[in-house]
Amino acid sequence: MSFHERPFFRNGPTHRADSASSFGAIRRQFDFRSIEIGRWVTREERDRAAALFHDALCDLMLILQGNETLISLRGALALQYGTGGRPGVSAHYDPSQRSFALAKNAGPGSIAHEWFHAFDHFIAPKCFQDLPSNAFASAAWLTNAAPIRHPLNQRLLACFRAILLQPDGQQPSALFFNAAAMDKALGQLYYSKPEEMCARAFEAFVQDAPIKNHFLVKGTQCSPDAERGLYPVGEQRAAINRAFNHYFSSLGAALSLEQ
Repeated sequence: MSFHERPFFRNGPTHRADSASSFGAIRRQFDFRSIEIGRWVTREERDRAAALFHDALCDLMLILQGNETLISLRGALALQYGTGGRPGVSAHYDPSQRSFALAKNAGPGSIAHEWFHAFDHFIAPKCFQDLPSNAFASAAWLTNAAPIRHPLNQRLLACFRAILLQPDGQQPSALFFNAAAMDKALGQLYYSKPEEMCARAFEAFVQDAPIKNHFLVKGTQCSPDAERGLYPVGEQRAAINRAFNHYFSSLGAALSLEQ
């Protein structure tokens, strides 16, 4: 069964009644900077992907207690679907282009991870001083970049602390040790990068929400990566979820005041 024939589990509210979706409707609702569709994407593939993408973005917006401005990062984020990509990679975020790319035959569950990369990059200069243009806030925090004092920033940094450190704040977390062990076994530096650990922790937070959407996120509880300890578990997972909920509910409330 191909990607475009495969059903994806979802348990959430109806966002568009009986109206069909389109990438044009997605751009109008969320005010993305641009949306680019690959030349080899058929009309049927495009329409199917638009419906899945639209529900996933609306579900994410509800989970984060935010609005469209948050999802499109104030219109700074561009979307690409089926426009090439990288071999073997179903989705990726490109900081140089501020673009989120989803491969034509991508598997489910990649949107939450890549959206958090985009958010982590977007929020970095609002949290820290004098950063390079490609910096992520999570990595900047770990390298002791100069923070910009703000109550929302303090709540986001509490998320990073819960992900990357033990509760005492003195030692790396179990999540880090598991990720570092995986990198050592593979002879690489990937899983233990702070931006990757934080994106996987965000995935877990999204999957643990009452709204379920396997096109948005899956695999943080039962998957080979979960079995290897690459997602938070137990009390650490609960603490991370509380920290993310505190941050995003506060951010959503602040954004609602702008409307």
